[in-house]
Amino acid sequence: MLEGYAPGFADDALSMMSARTASDRAGFVLRTLEPGMRVLDAGCGPGSITRGFVPIVGAGRVLGVDTEPRQFPAESTVDFVAGSVYALPVPSESIDLAFAHALFEHLNRPAEALLELRRVLRPGGVLALSTSDWSRARLQPKTVNVVAALRGHHLLRRRAGGDPFAGKHLAGSVREAGFREVRTHARFRPDMPYRDLARYVESRLDAALSASPADRDQLASAARSAWAWSHGGDGSFHQCWVELVAVK
Repeated sequence: MLEGYAPGFADDALSMMSARTASDRAGFVLRTLEPGMRVLDAGCGPGSITRGFVPIVGAGRVLGVDTEPRQFPAESTVDFVAGSVYALPVPSESIDLAFAHALFEHLNRPAEALLELRRVLRPGGVLALSTSDWSRARLQPKTVNVVAALRGHHLLRRRAGGDPFAGKHLAGSVREAGFREVRTHARFRPDMPYRDLARYVESRLDAALSASPADRDQLASAARSAWAWSHGGDGSFHQCWVELVAVK
């Protein structure tokens, strides 16, 4: 299966990613950072989180790596490099802390990615991951249309090579990769308003339908459910983010 970034790189997706900050998305690991540290942000996107590490590490180095360099800002205090989490352009044992937010739910070879992150970490280095788990997302009300629309949304994630429930398996995968002192915490965050999520899911399903997929009937049904959801009453949405810290 081909691997891709399911949300895409349209203006709305890039705007959503650019709104993320280190204090909001990496707060669970900021206290681990110290001046002089070498920090890697794998799958950094536009670097809005990455830039938040710079004031803390000072004379250290912050490196952002992503497969889509068109997202990188033109000017920054961060070193941005095009590259893959499966083959990081980083020497072995050269990183003090490796971070990734909203990356592992898009990977079809997470075990390989973890081994590569372990390679670049120095002995005693820290791995910090934040990964979504749609199986624990809180939506109220969770109507029949909401469930059906999200089922189609999850299908798109799997078609792109990812796993919408990646957070559920994260700790076990990290241990299998050889990390120790694995600690996790589930954080429920109101990533977007309930009806905005409905419209977002509807737009993704409509875009997928225009590509004439083999599973058109299933996606068309999910798109109709998303339309009904977006035109219904209001509610609440809190995504489940599994935050993990481990040591090499």
